[in-house]
Amino acid sequence: MLPRKMFLDDMFDNFLESESPKMRCDIYEANNAYNLELDMPGFNKNDINIEYNKGTMTISAKKVQEVNDEDKDKKYIRRERFCGEVSRSFYLGEIDEEAIKAEFKDGTLKVTAPKKQENTSKKIINID
Repeated sequence: MLPRKMFLDDMFDNFLESESPKMRCDIYEANNAYNLELDMPGFNKNDINIEYNKGTMTISAKKVQEVNDEDKDKKYIRRERFCGEVSRSFYLGEIDEEAIKAEFKDGTLKVTAPKKQENTSKKIINID
C-alpha cells in the first residue's frame, strides 16, 4: 500500500475542497435585503470586483504573485498561498441596484443588496 502522505496529498486535497475554497460564503435575508458574507483571506479591497447584471451578482478577485529577489533562490516543495483568480455568481433576482453596499474588513467581504419594493398600490380603472 502506498503511503498517503507521499503520493496522494495533492490529489485528495483538491478533490475534497469545494468549488471555490478561497471564497466560502454565507447568504441570508434580513431587513428586506439579501446579505452575502464571503471569506476572502489574503485579498485586498483593490483585488475584488463586484458586478450585478440581470439579476445575477458576480464577485471576483485576482491576486498576482509578486516575485522579489529573495524568492529567486528558494526551491519550494509545496506552495499553498493562493495566487490567481476566483469568482462566484449568485442569482438574486430583482434588487435595488442603486442601494447595494459593500464593505471589506479583516478578510471578510459583506455585501447588502436591498430587495426592490413591490408595488402594492392598487389602481382602479374606470371603463368609458
